[in-house]
Amino acid sequence: MSWESFIARRIYLDKEKKREVSPPAVRLAIAGVAMGLAVMILAVAIVVGFKREIRDKVIGFGSHIRISAFSSNTSYEAPPIQFSDSLQAVLAADADVARIEPFATKPGIFKTDDHYMGIVYKGVTSAHDWTFYEQHLVDGTLPQIADSAASKQIIISHSIASKLQLSVGESILSYFVDGERVRARKFLITGIYKTDLADFDNLFVLGDARQVQQLNAWLPNQYSGVELRLHDFDKLDQTAYRLYQELIMTPDIFGTYYYVQSVRDLNPSFFGWLSLLDMNVWIILILMAAVAGFTMISGLLIIILENAAMIGTLKALGASNRSIRHTFLNVAVYLVGRGLLWGNIVGLAICLLQKHFHILKLNPEAYYIPYVPIELNLWYILLLNVASLAVSMLMLLGPSYVVALIRPARTIKFE
Repeated sequence: MSWESFIARRIYLDKEKKREVSPPAVRLAIAGVAMGLAVMILAVAIVVGFKREIRDKVIGFGSHIRISAFSSNTSYEAPPIQFSDSLQAVLAADADVARIEPFATKPGIFKTDDHYMGIVYKGVTSAHDWTFYEQHLVDGTLPQIADSAASKQIIISHSIASKLQLSVGESILSYFVDGERVRARKFLITGIYKTDLADFDNLFVLGDARQVQQLNAWLPNQYSGVELRLHDFDKLDQTAYRLYQELIMTPDIFGTYYYVQSVRDLNPSFFGWLSLLDMNVWIILILMAAVAGFTMISGLLIIILENAAMIGTLKALGASNRSIRHTFLNVAVYLVGRGLLWGNIVGLAICLLQKHFHILKLNPEAYYIPYVPIELNLWYILLLNVASLAVSMLMLLGPSYVVALIRPARTIKFE
């Protein structure tokens, strides 16, 4: 151990044993570092959690990638595509694709004796993954879709059920426009889901895709589109572009061209809003780093001035300004480390309490989530600690030069 580290350790330990000697400013500096890190951990955990929750809900209603007909028609009454063996082979051969699920949509109207409401019927197959709706099911069960006959069972959202005063086990009369005709269908409500995404909850009803095929007189292998789930969300853009290049010039047997879109392309408003949150996080991180750095500057200056006599003695014994600066920077490292320790304890404790008990609530109509979400990432926490220590030490380099202004003759004579 060098003599600079030895003296720095003694200064730090002396202040630990004799707390009355340590000025309040030093304790405030430690508290500033702790508060800054705790706020940064909370900010990152909340934003990462919020983005994950919203992203997962948007993907849950659809998929990572959607393949539909290349058409200017952007409504839910889109021309069909053929889910052929050749298309399935191309999609199955892609290593990044985890699930392949065809679907069919058709706008319609739900009508009761007293109310009516526009909806979009989304039909799926028996191979559909119901995990997302199972997680958000608030009443009843999921519809049973077999491979034999078309099922009349559906699930509706809590929003639609409330507006139309419907409950599980009831039947609902639906109307769909087919050219110039209006065709009626009666469905059985088996379940009610709630995701708090009003843009989707107010619209989608899920059931058997064969209902749409029969209404539109489609062939059994004709669907509104195909949804793809990926193994890794980070490969979304490159996978979507690769499939786009493979399929854009390959029409089905009916001459319909395939159009590949990612979930970002389909929901630009959601993902644009989420990207704005990153700027808010950066502003919080910069402000908290500045607060922690400036409080440490005041603490280091006080420690240097408090030990002016010792600095004068060390200079009289031949110590250089650089060595003495290193001594007090080592003291600062101990103090910053202590602040970071408490910051981690406080920040992680608050995050864990919120993650498991959902203490802080949100208005789901405004934020799409009923509580503040938390997502803890070990790498982000380590990066925040390293960055906080580095920024604090860089900001302390300037104040450490105060050591050069202290004259041995004056300090020793005064002492």
